[in-house]
Amino acid sequence: MESIFALQHADPSCAARAGTLKLPHGTAPTPVFMPVGTNGTVKAITREDLEAIGFEIILSNAYHLYLRPGTGVIAAAGGLHKFMGWPRNILTDSGGFQVFSLASSRKIREDGVEFQSHLDGSTHRFTPEGAVEIQAALGSDILMQLDVCTKWGASYGEARDALGITADWLQRSKKTWEEKAAEGRGNLFAIVQGNFFKDLREQSAALAVEADTPGLAIGGLSVGEEEGVFLDCLAFTAALLPREKPRYVMGIGTPQYILAAIEQGIDMFDCVLPTRTGRTGRVFTHRGDISIKSADREADFGPLDPQCGCKVCRGYSRAYMRHLFKSGEILCSMLASYHNLYFLHALVKDARRAILEDRFMQFKNDFLAEYTGGGEG
Repeated sequence: MESIFALQHADPSCAARAGTLKLPHGTAPTPVFMPVGTNGTVKAITREDLEAIGFEIILSNAYHLYLRPGTGVIAAAGGLHKFMGWPRNILTDSGGFQVFSLASSRKIREDGVEFQSHLDGSTHRFTPEGAVEIQAALGSDILMQLDVCTKWGASYGEARDALGITADWLQRSKKTWEEKAAEGRGNLFAIVQGNFFKDLREQSAALAVEADTPGLAIGGLSVGEEEGVFLDCLAFTAALLPREKPRYVMGIGTPQYILAAIEQGIDMFDCVLPTRTGRTGRVFTHRGDISIKSADREADFGPLDPQCGCKVCRGYSRAYMRHLFKSGEILCSMLASYHNLYFLHALVKDARRAILEDRFMQFKNDFLAEYTGGGEG
């Protein structure tokens, strides 16, 4: 099948690369950070602001949208793009993360997963086929297979069993997707699991590559492991994936982890972190994260980040942001979330430019030296 990924340039000093993703709702340059809009909205951010920042892909979650408002409502609206008024690309998570995060209210069987709804306690059953059908009904540009992610510290046997189920579910997902693909229903990504056991990672990667889906995702990282373990497993797994397919690491959103992923040749990443921390009064700056709610911001009339060109830094002070937070004003969440998303988007754009100019490692080292240099900005 025709590849959705085109490689533009590879940095000679590492595995970092710049390319493009050709998707139904437009071409996206890579590397690309994708904001998470679980319920069909990125929290505290309008779609107009997302477009203004320059995002080409956002995420939504099939499990949550299936529960509320339901795929019937969204299909009647003409699909998720029209329902939420978003003209660009959408990637949907299959519900696999809920298999992991809702461990106390689900049962995994070979045929699928039985969930207890977090909304009303009702019981629902997800299958690999059903997850693809839901995402197809949403009109997703990128669909994820249903998988089983294991936690940090899982035993070898648990990881092996989860890998086996994930591999079986991939084949079933692909069969259903191929039927839907004839209707122009997006691009399926296979997911590599295996926990932190290298032989299992090798097995899972081989099975995912053999399935020949349009893209590949690395799952099971950033689940509680130490940074060194994350970096080692990321580098090992990324090296197993083919050059011609887009590579996606799920659920990373700190500048350190994003730059580490880019260094290893990862093209796509997402996380709720920029909006979640924004709502709690914490923002990114080039000199590290800062808390706008601390007392020393009360009369600090400078911008959140003097090096940032976003509308928040151009128009609002740290003192005003602290006042909004202390007053419980929703505007604080909106402005802090906007700034955090702008910051990460700009970081990834700068990283892409550095790759094209064969200076990514210098860019990464310079950025991190300032970002982690000690003390809040």
